[in-house]
Amino acid sequence: MSGTKPDILWAPHQVDRFVVCDSELSLYHVESTVNSELKAGSLRLSEDSAATLLSINSDTPYMKCVAWYLSYDPECLLAVGQANGRVVLTSLGQDHNSKFRDLIGKEFVPKHARQCNTLAWNPLDSNWLAAGLDKHRADFSVLIWDICSKYTPDIIPMEKVRLSAGETETTLLVTKPLYELGQNDACLSLCWLPRDQKLLLAGMHRNLAIFDLRNTSQKMFVNTKAVQGVTVDPYFHDRVASFYEGQVAIWDLRKFEKPVLTLTEQPKPLTKVAWCPTRTGLLATLTRDSNIIRLYDMQHTPTPIGDETEPTIIERSVQPCDNYIASFAWHPTSQNRMIVVTPNRTMSDFTVFERISLAWSPITSLMWACGRHLYECTEEENDNSLEKDIATKMRLRALSRYGLDTEQVWRNHILAGNEDPQLKSLWYTLHYILFMKQYTEDMDQKSPGNKGSLVYAGIKSIVKSSLGMVENTRHNWSGLDKQTDIQNLNEERILALQLCGWIKKGTDVDVGPFLNSLVQEGEWERAAAVALFNLDIRRAIQILNEGASSEKGDLNLNVVAMALSGYTDEKNSLWREMCSTLRLQLNNPYLCVMFAFLTSEAGSYDGVLYENKVAVRDRVAFACKFLSDTQLNRYIEKLTNEMKEAGNLEGILLTGLTKDGVDLMESYVDRTGDVQTASYCMLQGSPLDVLKDERVQYWIENYRNLLDAWRFWHKRAEFDIHRSKLDPSSKPLAQVFVSCNFCGKSISYSCSTVPHQGRGFSQYGVSGSPTKSKVTSCPGCRKPLPRCALCLINMGTPVSSCPGGSKSDEKVDLSKDKKLAQFNNWFTWCHNCRHGGHAGHMLSWFRDHAECPVSACTCKCMQLDTTGNLVPAETVQP
Repeated sequence: MSGTKPDILWAPHQVDRFVVCDSELSLYHVESTVNSELKAGSLRLSEDSAATLLSINSDTPYMKCVAWYLSYDPECLLAVGQANGRVVLTSLGQDHNSKFRDLIGKEFVPKHARQCNTLAWNPLDSNWLAAGLDKHRADFSVLIWDICSKYTPDIIPMEKVRLSAGETETTLLVTKPLYELGQNDACLSLCWLPRDQKLLLAGMHRNLAIFDLRNTSQKMFVNTKAVQGVTVDPYFHDRVASFYEGQVAIWDLRKFEKPVLTLTEQPKPLTKVAWCPTRTGLLATLTRDSNIIRLYDMQHTPTPIGDETEPTIIERSVQPCDNYIASFAWHPTSQNRMIVVTPNRTMSDFTVFERISLAWSPITSLMWACGRHLYECTEEENDNSLEKDIATKMRLRALSRYGLDTEQVWRNHILAGNEDPQLKSLWYTLHYILFMKQYTEDMDQKSPGNKGSLVYAGIKSIVKSSLGMVENTRHNWSGLDKQTDIQNLNEERILALQLCGWIKKGTDVDVGPFLNSLVQEGEWERAAAVALFNLDIRRAIQILNEGASSEKGDLNLNVVAMALSGYTDEKNSLWREMCSTLRLQLNNPYLCVMFAFLTSEAGSYDGVLYENKVAVRDRVAFACKFLSDTQLNRYIEKLTNEMKEAGNLEGILLTGLTKDGVDLMESYVDRTGDVQTASYCMLQGSPLDVLKDERVQYWIENYRNLLDAWRFWHKRAEFDIHRSKLDPSSKPLAQVFVSCNFCGKSISYSCSTVPHQGRGFSQYGVSGSPTKSKVTSCPGCRKPLPRCALCLINMGTPVSSCPGGSKSDEKVDLSKDKKLAQFNNWFTWCHNCRHGGHAGHMLSWFRDHAECPVSACTCKCMQLDTTGNLVPAETVQP
């Protein structure tokens, strides 16, 4: 292209050849250099490819545009548009096929000479060639030639044409085009529309025009300045790109009034735009004097059908080389591959790497896409990390209805798998809190007090309320001739022991039932320690002996029992010295604290109180029995702070369901991510002011979103019901109702305001009982309700009372339970065509059909519902 920058074209059907167009045509062959050295005379294109010059054609001067013949045969036929408007067919190789040899050198001449701006071969009829010319007041600017047309010699003048080989042959100069379009205008760009052989899109001087060759007198056009470089998306034939200066316009030919998208304006004028032929929705643009190619990814662009929303795109830039780029060309088959050429004819082979899209499903499956490949991350066989993931645990717990047992609250830790001691402590604490709350409320009715609020506030507040009210007394050991100072148990300390689970409700302080329960659960060491802390060493020895003789017991417990039986109160005895030294070697923490208690000085029990492996409730109960008010308050305060910082759920016993409890739970959620336990715990018995805390609401909403993401819609509905029972303020107002087509009133609301009928909502279209009266008209205006599209009976009539209703009920009965409102009788309709009927009938119809049941309606109702075919995950069988 004389006087302009070079252009580059890939061969349409020979994937290893391309042409560089400048003042001459140069044909190159691309070959791989991965396992071979660079040949002499080859040009390096990239690390693994090189180009070899095959031929040069310099017989077509004044080139302005070039188009490669799209058919397989002949292979190297090109059309060249010249500055005088002529279009010349030329070749870059020897073609021995006589059928096409006559095409080489043929020229197509317009009536008036002016510059040829653009050429375009018809993709459906390969013999049609469209040429776009400059304006002439007495001529057309769009000429369509048939390269195989033959005219009689008296009409077509004959001339001598000099070929590159120096031979002289007689060739036709064709002067009569097949079609002439665009009179008194200029054509700057052209492209055929692939959907029809006779549709041509042209960028004229001031508008984009679509010409239909079946009726050349009419055209569809839109006024715009973006008329250069028109090109059709090969994967979406209704999407077209064009540009003007530094702006790219994206058009939808179905809504041709205005661009659906205008891309960001560039500071310099654009020189080329091109759709990627191997990738959907990828547009490349090049600006003048730039070494950067901008890519616009419209892969996820929504198809604009009837809406005005502007599609979104993802923009990125690539730099194939360091020098300015004159032109580029996408490879026709290699994915995302292009070749670029610089003004000094330096070429570079470049592949645009795809962005990696990562997707992590709610059920912890990890996948990513790169190009046309989809990869899935799989676990190693011996990797158990997924089982330890909190999301997996919460999902399994949700399936087991974790947190929903409100009768026996302590059983929720069993539903969680009975593996986490902190969860076990938490749910036992909540059980005791709710149990004691009910008990104190019953007692308050007989003798008014304020114990109920103390139960919620936890042991920390209970202890503070009893400061200065307790004195210690000396108590005798059972089985020993010894006395030990123990604090008198007032009401607050008794309440604390009840929350710890050591004693039951009432004024009885006997720990016998608690010891029996521990023995039944096989917790021999803990039971022995609790018995010892209650000064019953004989009972402790007895429990250890029972544990040693049981099937799952440890024979070493006999040795421990023997050591306990030798207890002596003498400070300098050998027994005390040996136990103080060897107790730390015991594996079980309860056995360790038993000897720490026996060897400690009076009033100094740090060996018991700060043994972190002992349950918090046991340490707190021990402190309530042996520490003075000041010591107890200081210890509880310190222990509470430790629990809050560590996010240890055992600390709920101390903080209660208060703001301190929310702080502790926040630390726990930050450490584990377990919003499920946090939500159920705070809902289980918290006062309203705690439930209104932003953090609590945040945990609840996140857990609801998790259930929805897992498609546990039934579980989320159960959680919402559970939440509304425990927190009535969270129950939402009615958001959906059935309204009359005529008066617009809610049918259910109207029913509730008609006192003389005394009917409820269940009698207006949702009752499953055939014995109740039918209501087939609006209670407000008395107009008839719509008819079911299948049974043709007015809505409001129960399905079971419809003709043949029993069969339908059998087929679509979703629940055998007797409910106030059976789903089969609900009103349901398509939001697109407004046809519908009984929900049971509609479900039965759409099991076998996708189209609306109403005659002459072609609406694909079921296909419009993107979630209609989704199945709740909790109902899917593994």
